[in-house]
Amino acid sequence: MTLDELRAALAPSVAKHAAFDGWSEAAIASAAAEFGVPADRARLAFPGGKTAMIDAWFDSVDIAMLGAFPPERIAAMKVRERIRELVMFRLTTILPQREALRRALAILAAPVNAAAGARLAWRSADRIWRLAGDTATDFNHYSKRAILIGVYGSTSLIFLDDESDDLAATRAFLDRRIDNVMRFEKVKARWRGSSARKPSLSRFLGRLRYPVV
Repeated sequence: MTLDELRAALAPSVAKHAAFDGWSEAAIASAAAEFGVPADRARLAFPGGKTAMIDAWFDSVDIAMLGAFPPERIAAMKVRERIRELVMFRLTTILPQREALRRALAILAAPVNAAAGARLAWRSADRIWRLAGDTATDFNHYSKRAILIGVYGSTSLIFLDDESDDLAATRAFLDRRIDNVMRFEKVKARWRGSSARKPSLSRFLGRLRYPVV
């Protein structure tokens, strides 16, 4: 395998061991032993250290999500349901390595890793929205992803300490957050509609330049 292939293959196992050994070379060595590859070669697959390990794990979760939601499954859902199911799929996939996620978030919260944390959060939010069918290229493209990062991040904090059956507390919290966002979007849509009817200097000037015929 190439180093890229090896990194992808080892990532879930590294996360499993990171729950006990932390995001460390020990976790890489344990994962390498499971796959029967030399620990030295396995370490080469993660040149960025801890953040590279976390990056590879998050990427593996994203790939699993993409595989679990083919177009025909997504098409049968409303947008709200798509986002809910995609977020919950990621969390239930991570559940066996919940302690690894706790350690990963602590690492990414460090100021030195802020850029990496922001990049990984944006990548996952972008993949969720693209899988959900979003094709926006205007400001909505960015606002949707920024809002989802907030929803997913706050839901993850509930998830970390959720001991309820079938993650009922996490699901309920996520539903409330999505409800809040949907209400906000409805208010924003009404505001845009009302503002469109108000006198606008820019529209007036535009009509002077390009009169309606």
